Amino acid sequence: MRIDLHTHSTASDGTDTPAQLVRKAATAGLDVVALTDHDTTRGHAEAVAALPEGLTLVTGAELSCRVDGISMHMLAYLFDPEEPALLAERELVRDDRVPRAKGMVAKLNALGVPVTWEQVARIAGDGSVGRPHVATALVELGVVPTVSDAFTEDWLADGGRAFVEKHETDPFEALRLIKAAAVWPSSPTRPPPSADARCRRPPSPTSPPPGSTASRSTTWTTTRTRGRGCAGSPGSWGSW
Repeated sequence: MRIDLHTHSTASDGTDTPAQLVRKAATAGLDVVALTDHDTTRGHAEAVAALPEGLTLVTGAELSCRVDGISMHMLAYLFDPEEPALLAERELVRDDRVPRAKGMVAKLNALGVPVTWEQVARIAGDGSVGRPHVATALVELGVVPTVSDAFTEDWLADGGRAFVEKHETDPFEALRLIKAAAVWPSSPTRPPPSADARCRRPPSPTSPPPGSTASRSTTWTTTRTRGRGCAGSPGSWGSW
């Protein structure tokens, strides 16, 4: 079984739309792919709608966290995207991305780089704006040859001349929020109606096997059962 549990689409800083991403995953021979955009689940519906036959989609997100001054990213899977507390925290992180990017543009202007917010916003499109979009603007302007070259102390790396911090979630708080937003409760019998609707599957009384960690959205998932599916659908249980 071929699996990729960490991908980004244009819903954040990826280069493919969610629909393109799942089609490319199938073409590449993947059996399972997770859509884990930065702090957003906006691409899930499009990915589910375009899901090719034979490919399982694991819905998730990559949460921006910080502990002891160190930035880190946490991958979360199979949580309820509408759970109020986790949704509010994701929105807080996303909402801080715009002023942060504008702050980086201002710092670059002060360094003599003629980048504009309009340019960065155009590159980001409908995605969650971030440093890769500012870096792409620097490439367009010929300031650096590649996006990677923008992530140095001279430019956008942590502590760099144009770096601006953003709101990031404490990782222990993130774990609490993810667990509280788990699609299944601690003793699951079946997913809630919202999960059935997302996966377009009828409810099932099937329960996970003994020893599974169904309340831990970050650590488990399930296999597809009928060719085209959404991980977390009831049926054949397993983990990886």
